[in-house]
Amino acid sequence: MRLIILALLAATGAQAQEKVAFFGLTLLDTSLQMNTSDTNPDELARIATLEAMVADRFTQEGYVLVDIEPARDQIDRVANVAKCYGCDTRIATDLGADYALVGEVQKVSDLILAMNLQLRDADTGEMVKGGVVDIRGNTDDSWQRGMRYILKNRFFVAEE
Repeated sequence: MRLIILALLAATGAQAQEKVAFFGLTLLDTSLQMNTSDTNPDELARIATLEAMVADRFTQEGYVLVDIEPARDQIDRVANVAKCYGCDTRIATDLGADYALVGEVQKVSDLILAMNLQLRDADTGEMVKGGVVDIRGNTDDSWQRGMRYILKNRFFVAEE
């Protein structure tokens, strides 16, 4: 029994050394319902909730989230860090992170949304893990259910 516990602790300790630069989630509203004046405050709140969910889960899994604020000027120069031709991995490397974590929520309509999350190696830019899910319904519950699915089934799947 003691060997099993030590093996689990060793595996967790190795992972705890891995650093992630989480750049948050970008909301892309390509719907015809798009309000040109401002983004829907409910959707901005949902983005914040999902970002907290992702950050919490990565932390629970033993990853260290690096502070991205020292690179705020570079980050603010691009509209979407998930689609900036590798700027996310370059910034992550500059911040001392092993991985860059980016994501998007695309609102196609009030009924149809797609979300994705990608973890890329900061040195090579190669995707390590990623997931995409289409969701139906523009509600707090549907957004959270979609991100929980990605985290559970694409990122933190129990190895057998």
